[in-house]
Amino acid sequence: MNTQDNQKIIFITHNAASAIIKLRKNNDNLILLRIGVKQGGCSGMSYTMHVESQANITQNDKVINYLNFKIVCNFKSLLLLYGLCLDYSNELVGGGFSFTNPNAIQTCGCGKSFNVDKM
Repeated sequence: MNTQDNQKIIFITHNAASAIIKLRKNNDNLILLRIGVKQGGCSGMSYTMHVESQANITQNDKVINYLNFKIVCNFKSLLLLYGLCLDYSNELVGGGFSFTNPNAIQTCGCGKSFNVDKM
């Protein structure tokens, strides 16, 4: 699968890619970025994101290769995140990573939780 196909799974903006590459450099380039979903938050489901080592990848994970980094997501979360746009802003108020999820029918004001139609 090429990088263009990966952008259909999770789209990474230039600002988010730059932030991920900087994060990797601060961690000796040994990490992947894990994106997922968990129950909770004001809208029902919350986004999760943390650094991950290659050793923790399982057969239940999809590894998405980009040019300078990899993102990992478990298949269950990927069903809810397919088509997600990950962006990054360095604004003092409201900055950091942000998620735009085409599957969400409702989001909270902070943008960190969402709800989807019953599958």
